[in-house]
Amino acid sequence: MSEPNDLDLALFAPPPTRPEETLAVSRGVRRHLVRLGFAVVEELPLASGRRADVMALAASGEIWIVEIKSSVEDFRADHKWPFYRLHSDRLFFATSPRVPLDIFPEDCGLIVADTHDGEILRHAPEHRLAAATRKATTLRFARAAAARLQGLVDPPVAGNVIVP
Repeated sequence: MSEPNDLDLALFAPPPTRPEETLAVSRGVRRHLVRLGFAVVEELPLASGRRADVMALAASGEIWIVEIKSSVEDFRADHKWPFYRLHSDRLFFATSPRVPLDIFPEDCGLIVADTHDGEILRHAPEHRLAAATRKATTLRFARAAAARLQGLVDPPVAGNVIVP
């Protein structure tokens, strides 16, 4: 009897759990956005008290928020996503190839991603931020990124940094 190959094993592997799927989609989204020239921060606390799954900052200053949805249930249970428009120039949903795409609103961008990469299937319409909101959001992004880097470089000093 021959040894099983990777394809054989993949056929019998259980489907990924929601946390695994969410992590895979998030990783693919981040990789894709970095390839497009964006700086990326995950789980960014917003001024509203909500938390963006992925925020991306372009060299031009344009700000995107990407909301990760790993299942139909995940999408249907979440009603906070319209508020992310108050903190971004463009709002996207990102999901796995396993999730039906027709559940996502047409007035948002759409990214399909796996652990290796992502692809923008539909670009998000632009809704430009006011100058004061852009400045505050950009500062929040920069402070969070710097605090996280400091936490990697010198963990005892950075501790649990809260970005106001």
